[in-house]
Amino acid sequence: MRPIRRIASLALAASLAVGGLTLISSTAASAAPTGYRQFNSCGASAAGFARCLAIVRAPATSSSASLSAVSPAATSPSGKSPTNLISAYGLPSSTAGSGQTVAIVDAYDDPYAEADLAVYRSYYGLSACTTANGCFKKVSQTGSTTSLPAANASWSQEISLDIDMVSAVCPNCKILLVEATTASFANLGTAVNEAAALGANAISNSYGSTGDARDTVYGSYYNHPGIAVTASSGDSGYGTSYPASSHYVTAVGGTTLTAASSTTRGWTETVWSGAGSGCSSYNTALTGAASFSTGCSGRAEADVSAVADPATGVSVYDSYAYAGASGWLTFGGTSVSSPIIASVYALAGNTASIDNNYPYTHSTSLYDVTSGSNGTCTTSAWCTARTGWDGPTGLGTPNGIGAF
Repeated sequence: MRPIRRIASLALAASLAVGGLTLISSTAASAAPTGYRQFNSCGASAAGFARCLAIVRAPATSSSASLSAVSPAATSPSGKSPTNLISAYGLPSSTAGSGQTVAIVDAYDDPYAEADLAVYRSYYGLSACTTANGCFKKVSQTGSTTSLPAANASWSQEISLDIDMVSAVCPNCKILLVEATTASFANLGTAVNEAAALGANAISNSYGSTGDARDTVYGSYYNHPGIAVTASSGDSGYGTSYPASSHYVTAVGGTTLTAASSTTRGWTETVWSGAGSGCSSYNTALTGAASFSTGCSGRAEADVSAVADPATGVSVYDSYAYAGASGWLTFGGTSVSSPIIASVYALAGNTASIDNNYPYTHSTSLYDVTSGSNGTCTTSAWCTARTGWDGPTGLGTPNGIGAF
């Protein structure tokens, strides 16, 4: 039997601990449609540690003691597919990305990562991505392929989500999974450094702190010129999170993405109310943001965004049962949007010659998200969508690869 490691759940208003997960009630900011519940894959993080930001969408009939009703031996997906994401963001996924490597940094080991990736790619008709053909590689934070961290079922949900999103958006990219020994920033940061050393073109970080943190403490882990480093903005609504608040990353917010045949694009987007945003008290502003009136003298978060609302979430395959949930699952959280944006950077193939200011000088190649809010704040643009830059969605979502 596969072991299940429980993670302490986060004590939030309108939430309660459920089997090591955080159950978000229908009144919480994360705005699932009637008939659904949402569960955070990871629980609270202490100072110096991060939590993964994956959220599982579950039917309202899910037991309060188990996630088993989320996907009882699910045999088919119900969330957004690669085709949906490619359509929504106008991406050249079938023709671009060859020679690019997207690294995923997460904590602990997913012993079934490669096998689950094979199921996802086979179902959607994507080419095989395996260790044997050189497309997939899994290493520890020291680069070892054999001495890996302890297995952890909750972080494995995050890992499956991340590698499936790279597959969806950039199926021609190689995938490098770097597993940190624990969820401490020291270990996660060491894993980021290892991803950079192993030649990643883009590195996605779908985790964050509760509140802000200082680049003077952790920034060296994320400062890799010539590599696109993305970070999830958070899943608790208005408020900063690290490393998204770092000067050295592309902070990725979240949207609600809905099909709309009445529009030329075929899709509409609004702010996902759970997306993190804000103004860092510690870290320096991006130079590119100066002309967008962010109202923040420091680092304003976020820069760009993509789908993150679990109500309009993505399909993921994960066989490592956690609290009863396995198989085809539907995920949301800014854990979805970070690997999507990292993969769009890889599709563009420009990371060697640009930095995270690039979207600010190419914002016309983004879909501007102009409605929705993620909470209440003293400066409206930090929590409410508007024309141009705003905190929850940044400059907007990909409209092709021109902003990357």
